[in-house]
Amino acid sequence: MTAFRYQAIGGSGAPVAGVIEAEDRKAALHLLGQRGLFPSSLETSALPAVVTEAPAASGQARSAPGIFAKRIGRKEITAFTREMSALLGAAIPIPQALDGLAEEENPALRDVIVQIADSVRKGAALSAALEEQPALFTKLYVSMIRVGEEAGVLPRVMADLADLLEHEDEVRGEVVSAVAYPLFVLGFGLVTVTVLLTWVMPRLFGMFGEMLTVLPLPTLILLKISGFLHRYWVGVLLGISGVVAGLWYYLRTAEGAELWDRAKLRLPVMGSVFRAAALSRFARTLGTLAKSGVSLLPALKIVENTIGNRVLARQVARVAEETRGGDSLAGPLRKMNIFPRTVVQMIDVGEESGKLDEMLLKVAEIEERHMRARTKTLISLLAPALILVVGALVGFIVIALLLPIFKMSSAVH
Repeated sequence: MTAFRYQAIGGSGAPVAGVIEAEDRKAALHLLGQRGLFPSSLETSALPAVVTEAPAASGQARSAPGIFAKRIGRKEITAFTREMSALLGAAIPIPQALDGLAEEENPALRDVIVQIADSVRKGAALSAALEEQPALFTKLYVSMIRVGEEAGVLPRVMADLADLLEHEDEVRGEVVSAVAYPLFVLGFGLVTVTVLLTWVMPRLFGMFGEMLTVLPLPTLILLKISGFLHRYWVGVLLGISGVVAGLWYYLRTAEGAELWDRAKLRLPVMGSVFRAAALSRFARTLGTLAKSGVSLLPALKIVENTIGNRVLARQVARVAEETRGGDSLAGPLRKMNIFPRTVVQMIDVGEESGKLDEMLLKVAEIEERHMRARTKTLISLLAPALILVVGALVGFIVIALLLPIFKMSSAVH
């Protein structure tokens, strides 16, 4: 690759200068044309095409991407994508569009946009500038932007990407809102039982021990548990924290993460929900990539890295190998039983009719409907079950408290 220094006129008539990498002069002119630039001079340069250590515009210092990742929400990236697609659709050049979006209220996102605009002005493609922020823009995001640049349809690809991100946010929001109530019930019940056992029970049992020589069995059981927690609550808390930390560390390893992904697919009720979620993501991502013009093999590689389940990702890699050998997409899917038979038939019809992207998006809708229906069913059963569990625990405590009182009352009479 050779670096070329250029001076050009942008779509808005403003002069633009920078450095670009290409195989030869003809390829460099072609790339500049794809970006909407009209070069007035083009000469070889010893400078690299992308200056990664350049300071951000407006005197703002460049910060580490990891810091931004902690402060910039997923929905803010989705909103940025939608606004960027609207500006590009209005034929506004990329640097000016980024300048317009640099008025964000979130200072971290504003700094990132300024850095992206600065890289673009120095000659980098938008995809290369986004790739400098890997904690915010995924491989899927960057790959789709790069395809849009190469095909000259960046506004349409940006709109497709915004649709994909908005849909994922919607599905994620529905799942979180559905799970919120059962988790609240469980958390409230655990806090209530813990307070009763560690603070209230020891005082009451001290009174009962003075008045009764023999306590009922439920009261004795509760007394032992309460006394243990009251004396060793620090050790219990540290033990639980250690187990949680160890489990969290193990699940972050390759072996632990794969074991957890495999276990999720084999769970009695939740397994079908996790599988439907992963498969819907596979179909929607692959369909969106195909719609944007990405060829099948690179698209499958991107999906392999974004499907979110290592077991299914390995199967997607096998599908890619089969497809590389000249097989269709439906053939390997049928062999590996990744999708139901009717879904594979839809994909087969999509390949034969040349509408694979449309069929994949329909498959995604089918799997998402299944996931939502199963999630609603699970949540409708989970909430009453948790209420029963919490009620049983509180009921046992109440019975253990009332039995000594009834015994003292009968002794008095």
